[in-house]
Amino acid sequence: MEGDAFGMIANVIMFVTVAIVGGLGSSWYMIERGNGMTTRTSGAWTAWMTAGQSDADPYTRAHFVRRGMMPVSSALAITFEAVSDDSGERLHSSCEYRLEGSEPPARFWSISVFDEDGMLIPNSADRYSYNSTTLLRSPGNRLQIAIARSARPGNWLPTAGAGRFSLMLTAEELEKAEPGSKWPWTWRPPTIKRVACR
Repeated sequence: MEGDAFGMIANVIMFVTVAIVGGLGSSWYMIERGNGMTTRTSGAWTAWMTAGQSDADPYTRAHFVRRGMMPVSSALAITFEAVSDDSGERLHSSCEYRLEGSEPPARFWSISVFDEDGMLIPNSADRYSYNSTTLLRSPGNRLQIAIARSARPGNWLPTAGAGRFSLMLTAEELEKAEPGSKWPWTWRPPTIKRVACR
């Protein structure tokens, strides 16, 4: 009888532990990565669909609160965030990356690099972002930016000794796709290729 009671208590403890760990794990994932109801993803990029809106879901709100950021309302502009490269490896200042793709068909766009705390990365070049008016364009209006610790020719975003970092690409009035399309816009964010690490 005593053994049965002990077994029952052990089962209850195990059930409660699994429920708590599972709940915390799924909540962390939803806050960090989102899902098909809260986000859209393309390659390494994620867009939070209700960011900055009064009707934003709790996970979207928690995502930006956790990062200490105030997002632009997705009703005005859409922000794509990347924390990893196209191979799924976390972006890190010990590596150099090449960002390539077509320019967003938007009224205005900008791309910036932030450290893990959501702060601009201090650098001697005082260079923190590019936008639709400052980018040096390659043939065919291709978007090409080097992301590295030390200076590179052309468009270069410095990462200094930031460690982990993220990229933010914001586009105002981005051209929308046909209604019913799985991807809401006519444009896909650029690729993020790792060139080398040291």
